[in-house]
Amino acid sequence: MNRTFISILTFGFCLSISAQEKVETFTNDLGQTITVTKDVVPTLSIPVKDLPALTEEELKGQQKKETRNLFLRNKEVNENALPVGPDPAWQFEPAYRAAAGTGVNKPGQSGGFPPDPSGAIGPNHYVQAVNTSYRVFSTTGSNLTPSFSLSSLWPGSTNAGDPIVLYDKHADRWFISQFQFNNHILIAISETPDPTGSYYLYDFNMGSSFPDYPKFSIWWDGYYMTSNSNNTAVVFERSEMLNGNGAMMIRLTAPGVQFGFKSVLPADADGDLPPNGTPCYFFNLQDDAWSGVNQDRIRIYEMNTDWNNSSNTTVSISQTLNTDPFSTSLGFGFDNISQPGTSQKIDAISGVFMYRAQHTRWPDHNSIVLTHVVDADGQNLAGVRWYELRDDLNGNWSIYQQSTYAPNGAHRWMSSAAMDVQGNIAMAYSYTDVDNTIYPGLRFTGRLANDPLDQMTFFEYTAIDGSASQTGGNRYGDYSQMSVDPVSGTTFWYTGEYIGNGGNTRTRIFNFDLSASVGIDDIENTKIELLLTSSSGLLSISANKIQSDEEILVDIIDIRGKQLMSKQLKAIAGSLSTSFDVSSLAPAVYFIRIGNSDLQKVERIFIGQ
Repeated sequence: MNRTFISILTFGFCLSISAQEKVETFTNDLGQTITVTKDVVPTLSIPVKDLPALTEEELKGQQKKETRNLFLRNKEVNENALPVGPDPAWQFEPAYRAAAGTGVNKPGQSGGFPPDPSGAIGPNHYVQAVNTSYRVFSTTGSNLTPSFSLSSLWPGSTNAGDPIVLYDKHADRWFISQFQFNNHILIAISETPDPTGSYYLYDFNMGSSFPDYPKFSIWWDGYYMTSNSNNTAVVFERSEMLNGNGAMMIRLTAPGVQFGFKSVLPADADGDLPPNGTPCYFFNLQDDAWSGVNQDRIRIYEMNTDWNNSSNTTVSISQTLNTDPFSTSLGFGFDNISQPGTSQKIDAISGVFMYRAQHTRWPDHNSIVLTHVVDADGQNLAGVRWYELRDDLNGNWSIYQQSTYAPNGAHRWMSSAAMDVQGNIAMAYSYTDVDNTIYPGLRFTGRLANDPLDQMTFFEYTAIDGSASQTGGNRYGDYSQMSVDPVSGTTFWYTGEYIGNGGNTRTRIFNFDLSASVGIDDIENTKIELLLTSSSGLLSISANKIQSDEEILVDIIDIRGKQLMSKQLKAIAGSLSTSFDVSSLAPAVYFIRIGNSDLQKVERIFIGQ
């Protein structure tokens, strides 16, 4: 299949408010103030490929632009906070799997201080965004378009920053956002699966609170957003936005995030959408060194949205998970990571979960993957604490595994992790050594689903080493992003910052496949073939190359995540076949999933009458 790769950098603006837009305020049963903005009508952009390209001089000028940041470090008031000394979850077991090399590994867009790289992979494109511009690449890494300013996508806007790019694989559309300094959020939804085509352009007014550090996710009933502001629980009407209609926004303030950095992280449905009725989960990190926190923990929120009666919408704390002790302290203030040849240190962005909170739906459980930076040795060595949370399809989460990755006495930070369709986890991050011999670059590691818990088992691989140290300020990265190829289901795509020649900020885009680097004895079901045919109200399903004979669940799921039909079958000699009467289903796109706790494969199909 011909596939394509797109890169997007960013800028910022303000469209005029539509005459139809209405703002209403309610108080729900929990006493929370709900602000509802109705009938936000989009405009339709010209095709992206027809926008004016940025010149080399424009690109160079934008690289020096500093993006606004209201990051606040939580005060450490508890002198008896744990751990005392090294992190107790520090992984000491050595890696034993050969490093997985990269496929595509090329320069991304440069721009902004920091660049805030965000990127997502689709069936035929990759889209990257930074704080100055955007661009389209093929999935083989070739450039399909020149660089464009995001302000050219939203006419009248400015290049303010903090972009996020998502591929909504459930609808086969692209999502691009950035904030504006007049407290607006801009969202563009592609009109078609082609990211070089036209977009529905939305401009949402966030009221009196500037939506700093916005983080977005895809869920069954909306596009959810959190930010470092009072807008800590926001949802946009996904179903209407996908059709370019007037859309609604509902915003609340999540309880218990009143101090320090306020940005909680929303669950992003990377696999199948959760069933309709499932609340969107938010995750917040809390260190026992902070005021009012008695144990290191993960606080979980549930946002329940009622589009028909928005006054019923709520956000509440549903769980608190105590973790192994960790310390988010990495020296004084924002000067955390040392670099070769300079006294200038860079910010590790500690005290907050890094993007994304990836949600993966399995037949018998759901998984969430999270990461954040910690002091690994008790002496300000930056390492990555990672978690896999699981529930039993009931929203009751527990920590399935957790560990701190910090081998060889080197700094690792600005992480992003994800899980593939086999349950393998990959994690990439920024890297520099404490001996000040390696400039800030990018590396990655990973583990297979059946490897011993709490361990990254792949040897670390260097995607790119830096060429210099950053001087002139401690701002660095702000975030990075890992996504999973929706076609292969096992290829990870990552974008993050490193330091190039002359100390200039640079971004990299690279991909890798953990399952492709090991033998068939290590990973089963790597090449499952799923064949679907629909005719005269009958859907026929056959699967081959299942490596073991075991019980397999076969599901039909609608585009909003609802499980419509299901069968439990047993694979025989690596194959199975079945059929469903789908004559009662409305003509639409559906997802067919086969799987169990060890494997799954999902295919998209249009079922018509």
